[in-house]
Amino acid sequence: MTQATKTKPAAKAPDALILDIATRHFFVETLETRNRDRLDFHDVAVWAMRAALEEAFEAGRCTGAAAAPNPERTRS
Repeated sequence: MTQATKTKPAAKAPDALILDIATRHFFVETLETRNRDRLDFHDVAVWAMRAALEEAFEAGRCTGAAAAPNPERTRS
């Protein structure tokens, strides 16, 4: 399994962003439970898990920074 390329997080709905990260890093088709072990459980390399977690963290950080009020704009 190769490490997925890092991309800048897009402004997506949280569920869509999570699925996008999982698809690119873990090669899964869905994050829905399908009640089949071979479909619901996956072997994942630690470097792929780390890359996905880093990307998810960065996406959350960017979302939080974009949502935070800018102190310069609030001053009169």
